[in-house]
Amino acid sequence: MRRALGVGGGLLLVAVAFIAATHVADTREGLIAEVVTLMSGLAGVSLLLYGLIPKRAAPASAGRPLPAEGSRRGPRTANDLLFGSLGLVLAVVLLTGLVLSAGWLWALLGAVLLMPMMIGCGYLLAAFIRAPQREWRIDLRRLTSNR
Repeated sequence: MRRALGVGGGLLLVAVAFIAATHVADTREGLIAEVVTLMSGLAGVSLLLYGLIPKRAAPASAGRPLPAEGSRRGPRTANDLLFGSLGLVLAVVLLTGLVLSAGWLWALLGAVLLMPMMIGCGYLLAAFIRAPQREWRIDLRRLTSNR
């Protein structure tokens, strides 16, 4: 219930941010609208992330040993392959747009800013390729489960 309220409130605040963005101008009212846009956008996205990202399972209590660090139950699914490749394609599209519109120096700055995302996507691809067990299906339930 709390997560549904978070998603609803987040969507409402993001809508307020879009409406306030239409009133931004170089006047006192425009500056107030800009502050409303930024604050409601930040709060709305935070609430959306709270509502949409699944809660992690509680840590194992006494009697059950903790799984080894980095271990994973079950085979790797094609989710890793899909999201890793989509992330790298998105990075290439963004960097190409920067090269065409702003030049190589801005693209270099963009590449530095996108480096954590590209490394994470590369890790997903490498983990799928090197996994001893792979399933060639996309499992959306696994992405949204509480595990």
